[in-house]
Amino acid sequence: MERDRIMPAHGNVALTHPCLNQPARGHEHVHYVRTYIHVCWPACEQKKGTFMTEAVAKANYKWRVVDIVVAAIIAVASGVIFWGWDIVCSAPLALLEGVTPGFEGLLNGFWLFAGPLAAIIVRKPGAALFAETLAAFLELTLGNQWGVGGSLIVGIIQGLGAEIAFAVFAWKKWNIGTTILSGALAGVGCWAYYWATNPGWNGLRVTWYLVGSIISGVVIAGVVVWYLSRALAVTGALERFESGRSKARV
Repeated sequence: MERDRIMPAHGNVALTHPCLNQPARGHEHVHYVRTYIHVCWPACEQKKGTFMTEAVAKANYKWRVVDIVVAAIIAVASGVIFWGWDIVCSAPLALLEGVTPGFEGLLNGFWLFAGPLAAIIVRKPGAALFAETLAAFLELTLGNQWGVGGSLIVGIIQGLGAEIAFAVFAWKKWNIGTTILSGALAGVGCWAYYWATNPGWNGLRVTWYLVGSIISGVVIAGVVVWYLSRALAVTGALERFESGRSKARV
């Protein structure tokens, strides 16, 4: 007599069937396979459905109120730092420019970090552009020697560069590599603005300014920003964000 038994603890199938003790015959073998598939298939479907649900949940990039607030706080703090750097940067900029015109790009990282920092913490599309733009606007409002173009316009361009680094991966990779790329592209944005607004620059200065801006972006707005975000995560300050609950999404 045939008897099928399902083990509740494991969801496996235990079968007592004549074909287990006798030479396999076509009919019994087909019955065994069909019984196994009939019992196991729903479990597989359930697991598949669970996986897809989790994947959709992880891909939810809708902004929350806390995301807006934290991104704005990062932007405001960064804007104050930008403004403070405006006050003291003249001497080091002149020094590096005196060594070789274009070397001053090595100091641009102090104006590039707001976007990458907000993006790697909040992890929402548009965070880099939002934070860098707001920081630049605050810097301009506080007053500096650069004016609208050298503060707000260049800030928007830098924010776009920083955002592109995460956008090319559909905002799914949040690791040190994408953070470094974000800082580097923010540097490229800064270089592009000053190249466009200084047509008298020769090729050597344009090249050194690009190289310096990228290096500065990689180090300050990339590596330093990444390890700063990790340090904040360790303190528990980011527990409401995925960046505070995991090392990185690869």
